[in-house]
Amino acid sequence: MKAVVLTRYGGPDVVELRDVAQPVAGPGEVLVRIKAAGLNPVDFKIRNGLLKVIEAYPLPAVMGNEFAGVVEAVGDGVTSFAPGDRVFARTAKNAMGGLAEFTTIPADMLAHIPPSLDFATAAGIPLAGLTALQALRDEMRVGPGSRVFIPGGAGGVGTFAIQLARWLGAEVITTASPRGRDLVTRLGADQVIDYTTEAFETQTGPVDAVFDLIGGATLNAAFGIVKPGGIVLSVSALPEPQTALKDLGGRPGLAALFWFASLPLRWRAWRHKVRYRFLFMHPSGSELAELAALVASGQLEPIVDRVFPLDQAREAIAYLESGRAKGKVVVQVAD
Repeated sequence: MKAVVLTRYGGPDVVELRDVAQPVAGPGEVLVRIKAAGLNPVDFKIRNGLLKVIEAYPLPAVMGNEFAGVVEAVGDGVTSFAPGDRVFARTAKNAMGGLAEFTTIPADMLAHIPPSLDFATAAGIPLAGLTALQALRDEMRVGPGSRVFIPGGAGGVGTFAIQLARWLGAEVITTASPRGRDLVTRLGADQVIDYTTEAFETQTGPVDAVFDLIGGATLNAAFGIVKPGGIVLSVSALPEPQTALKDLGGRPGLAALFWFASLPLRWRAWRHKVRYRFLFMHPSGSELAELAALVASGQLEPIVDRVFPLDQAREAIAYLESGRAKGKVVVQVAD
């Protein structure tokens, strides 16, 4: 089968389209014929070697962390899916495999695609959608009356986060360029700050929570707008100890490393009397089914910026890395 393979860590040239062996579904697993695969910042961070300390994949490795397709076969013990079902998923963290013609995945990570969605749109939901849901609902406890600041709302996670925060009952403040303003407004943002001309810290007023999608100077400034007792949660900055203990399977050595690495951010949080948390989302078929229901009911709209063919996967990852995408970037694996 054809697959996009990471040959070594580095720039775009280390990604190749190759022929590799087709996997076989084991007990509790499902073999999926992939139609489309979504891309996320984690893809180019893995390619660049930035996440080796967290997950060192044996190379060469098939890339891709989310996909949509059709069930080809099921392993022993699988009763919730059958050949021909349209499905989508975020892959297991230690496996990847979405940028290929076939992949296997544990059945509990899969969900059925809403009938209204095509494969390319469905492929862009799992990782970003689950990240936003788990961050806002499970970690930040966003609800009616909350004021939430989501910088970078026009990106892949941001477009889901704005809608899900509104669905949870929160008031949403975001940043966008003039090119992205109409999109984030349509998705439900109550206040849009033009980051090219305005400093958000002078425009938002106090907020209960910040969902940081950018890191760097934006994250550092965001601590100053959160009410005491609030939370700053990032998916773009440095992990902290709870990341290793809760999100990455309870790894004390990694927790110690993250303790030192995140010390300046945690000190900044302590100064402002808020909590800092970094989230590595987890695959979940049941939560993905919740997102599918929201899409089917019209309460959640997936946004796709651009679709690339499989033989341009290298270019697709580079385009995502450029930061120009509004919504998700998707690779079409098969018609």
